[in-house]
Amino acid sequence: MAGLKLAVVLLLCMMLGAPIAQAALSCSQITTNLAPCLNYLRSGGAPSQSCCNGVKAVNDAAKTTPDRQAACKCMKSAAGSVSGLNPNLASGLPSKCNVNIPYKFSASTNCDR
Repeated sequence: MAGLKLAVVLLLCMMLGAPIAQAALSCSQITTNLAPCLNYLRSGGAPSQSCCNGVKAVNDAAKTTPDRQAACKCMKSAAGSVSGLNPNLASGLPSKCNVNIPYKFSASTNCDR
């Protein structure tokens, strides 16, 4: 179960990379923006419009590699408190929301790279 959470967190942080300390979004804003996605990430179906709006907002706020790294770390931390997340659904979320992410997502992703 911990591996599943880590995979989802890594996916979300890489996909939605956004600033934490010095940039446009705080960690709490990131998790607030992505909260509407939890239902989808657990059970599938179609992500809600509010979920996709959150995905787009966080992705749009990512300006630099350090911003994306900070978001990755934030999502790693947040995922530890969420159960039942499906990493396959998480990896497909950007495309479901028509958001282009230029990286591949994996449970082995290192937020510092």
